[in-house]
Amino acid sequence: MTGQVRSSSQASPPSIARIIADELGVQERQVQAVMELLEEGATVPFIARYRKERTGGLDDTQLRNLAERLDYLTDLAKRRETVLSAIREQGKLTPALEREINWAMTKVALEDLYAPYKQKRRTKATIAKEAGLEPLAERLLANPSLSPFDEAKAFIASGKGVKDMDAALEGARDILVERIAETPRLVGKVRETVWKEGKLGSSLVKGKEQEGAKFSDYFDFDEPVTQMPSHRALAVLRGQKEGVLKVKLAVPVEQGREHPALREIRTEFGIAKKGRPGDDWLMDTAEAAWKSKMEPSSSRDVISRVKEGADRDAIKVFSRNMHDLLMAAPAGPKVVMGIDPGIRTGCKVAIVDATGKLLETATIYPHEPKKDWAGSLMTLATLCKRHKVELVSVGNGTAGRETEKLVGDLGTKLPELKLTKIMVSEAGASVYSASELAAKEFPELDVSLRGAVSIARRLQDPLAELVKIEPKAIGVGQYQHDVDQAGLARSLDGVVEDCVNAVGVDVNTASVALLARVAGLNATIAANIVAYREQNGPFKARTELKKVPRFGPKAFEQAAGFLRIMNGKNPLDASAVHPEAYPVVEKIAKAAGRKVETIIGDKAFISKLKPEDFADATFGVPTIKDILKELEKPGRDPRPEFKTATFQEGIDKVTDLKPGMRLEGVVTNVTAFGAFVDIGVHQDGLVHISEMSDTFIKDPHDAVKTGQVVSVTVMEVDVARKRIGLSMKQGGKRPSGAPDKAASALSSKAPPAKEQSKPSDSPFSVLSRLK
Repeated sequence: MTGQVRSSSQASPPSIARIIADELGVQERQVQAVMELLEEGATVPFIARYRKERTGGLDDTQLRNLAERLDYLTDLAKRRETVLSAIREQGKLTPALEREINWAMTKVALEDLYAPYKQKRRTKATIAKEAGLEPLAERLLANPSLSPFDEAKAFIASGKGVKDMDAALEGARDILVERIAETPRLVGKVRETVWKEGKLGSSLVKGKEQEGAKFSDYFDFDEPVTQMPSHRALAVLRGQKEGVLKVKLAVPVEQGREHPALREIRTEFGIAKKGRPGDDWLMDTAEAAWKSKMEPSSSRDVISRVKEGADRDAIKVFSRNMHDLLMAAPAGPKVVMGIDPGIRTGCKVAIVDATGKLLETATIYPHEPKKDWAGSLMTLATLCKRHKVELVSVGNGTAGRETEKLVGDLGTKLPELKLTKIMVSEAGASVYSASELAAKEFPELDVSLRGAVSIARRLQDPLAELVKIEPKAIGVGQYQHDVDQAGLARSLDGVVEDCVNAVGVDVNTASVALLARVAGLNATIAANIVAYREQNGPFKARTELKKVPRFGPKAFEQAAGFLRIMNGKNPLDASAVHPEAYPVVEKIAKAAGRKVETIIGDKAFISKLKPEDFADATFGVPTIKDILKELEKPGRDPRPEFKTATFQEGIDKVTDLKPGMRLEGVVTNVTAFGAFVDIGVHQDGLVHISEMSDTFIKDPHDAVKTGQVVSVTVMEVDVARKRIGLSMKQGGKRPSGAPDKAASALSSKAPPAKEQSKPSDSPFSVLSRLK
């Protein structure tokens, strides 16, 4: 595949809208409508929710994909114009070349076409041309019946640096090698051949055995690039980056057979062994072109393609996990005590009220070296009574289970407190603590105590708290530091934006960080909203938002439907009904002879309404259906009901685990090969994809989500390396005859070196270590 498309029925290439429509399997008019909306400044959440008539009901995922392809194809179009202009200035733009360039559908294909015309430093071929050797190269290529040595005699010119026949033939070869390596169609064919038949291999850098132990599965490894999963590709490339592995891409060739890429070169230029005087010289020239130019470039291109594909897969996994984490069930407006566990420096404690406002902080020392268990219980009891604490949120880091035990002890001794303890992920809490945002929010508070506040608040509302942290710092993906950072940031920002707008934001309680993620808003407008709120009191109506500095008509159009005003003047302001659609609701109320507030929540009445009766040229049936759905349950939260996992008492560390134990845990990370589960022993266990379901599943996301409470059976425990193999199968039993991957991974008998070429995706493979 060269990235170029042809259609005999089309004289000119398809439009960007047509290309995207074909790729996404939608109609061109839908794509055109989205392109127009984006050009007008509309956001993806707004388009997905409030412009269904114009887009034909495209959802946010389709819209994100569309916007990404639009960016790519727009950049491609700009680059195409630059290339055409550059070649035109050289006076070398022929109609045929212009057609080729206009039909190039990828950046790679476009650059292949531009390569022969790109201004570059003087090369051996350039020097040879300056010495007048191009006619010799042309003659030998055009007529293999000519003797290379006889023809070369006429081109000896000491004054031009061509001292003998060998020098003349070497210069002619340099010219042809460059021409071969810059022939666009051939470059594309060779690259595709290497992609289809190539294997990516790795070997140990001498002397790096100990330093690179975590990459041991890849010390002697190779695998076809088309079959290599993203996590293995990223592991190999990380090993290369860390100087532990040497990585090479090669196309296996059976002894006595010709390399397929070399065959492509010969075929393209009509080079063959037919006993003619020039055949051997041309065959050697083809081989030189492959080895010196095309093999290195095609290897780089294919490895880059492998990396891009692996990045896409990893980013997709990260984004799905981030979505699940942000959309986890909120505990809601309850008084919460957050505890950031610690040993030597003590446990940091923070109490927040039902709105997330910080009430009080403390530091206790129940563990080594002070071991003030009684004093810690006394402090916690006093704080719980003083502030009527309902939930205790304990971070799952170092000393997390021991601290949870302390809270359990408190609940046993003082049952009247009616405390519910929950362990939550600390991921990103330290990043938030040291951030500029945290410093502005708590300028007088010690950095270590800010983490306890974050741990408390993320139980109340994970979405509202986690938006304050850079998404990739939350650590719910594979190899987040190895993948394309711009692509990762773009994808995660889109996920955060979609989640925030799917839930909606209470404009009278939301932080600047949360408001900034609302469609149409930015950090400046968000800060202005909070400043206006603090100066003038709570907003009473959505229309009041127009008084906020910088909150213009376009921002209001985009954001208003996602901003909620509870107990305001207009009950619709607490719903997802957009202000532009209020007349529709008033029309419905008038037709029923009722007031608007009386029909909100009246499911029996609303279920009898026909959307078609209220649709018009402005608001079609899809929008009316959304409005009616919202009226049934205004401001509904799409997140699930709050549920907690109960860690088994007495199971606090890896050594407490025994095969066969059935435990409850929380999914902390879902990868391409399985899911990591926190079972309360400071080390997540791995449920390999083969142990996730009694029936076959292709994707772990089909079985679990990040933050989900699951029941698992301990299958294998490697105490020395703190690795835990878990199963989610019914009763923890494998189907009869199924291989015991976890057990085989623990086996002391290592397979022969050649059998190690494809590492096992077991719970104990390098993948879990590189999580």
